[in-house]
Amino acid sequence: MAELKHLTPLAMAALGLLAERPMHPYEMYQLLIDRHEERLLKIRPGTLYHAVGRLADAHMVEALGTARDGKRPERTTYALLPAGRRRLSEVLCEDLAQPAEEYPRFPQALSEAHNLPAHLVIDLLEQRLPVLDEKLAMLGADRELAKSRGVDPAYWIDIRYQEHMVRAELDWVHGFIARLKQADLSWPGTG
Repeated sequence: MAELKHLTPLAMAALGLLAERPMHPYEMYQLLIDRHEERLLKIRPGTLYHAVGRLADAHMVEALGTARDGKRPERTTYALLPAGRRRLSEVLCEDLAQPAEEYPRFPQALSEAHNLPAHLVIDLLEQRLPVLDEKLAMLGADRELAKSRGVDPAYWIDIRYQEHMVRAELDWVHGFIARLKQADLSWPGTG
């Protein structure tokens, strides 16, 4: 049995989908896109097929059979095995209980922003604000769509979390811009 020590976000999503019901990778891909999961992870069909193959090699999922619908390519349907359900539970428990070391680029850019003139940092952050506003609006639209379709809130709690985080970032960026404009912060940037 091929051991899968690290469960990628896409593999975790595949296990989560297969916990709902057996399906083929293309169906998984479509469902991830329909649910706007690209806000959480990078979704590429080829990478998803590869992730499902690795899960099968590790005996976390099994192929139930292959079928062809008309002239479409053959599609293999997979089901979740007990080892896959256990691994999904282990990763979920770990990720919910322990903060992971993530390295987002924005905090790193902030840590080096002092290398730019304050006026440029202000301009750049002001360009960021409408993008964040748009992201918040898209999350709100996703939330409303899920509600209108009667999707149980347990399936979209991540949207609430992301809305909260985007609002927090918006508040912080607005406050930081105000501090830079008021020269409330010594700024070593040149220019």
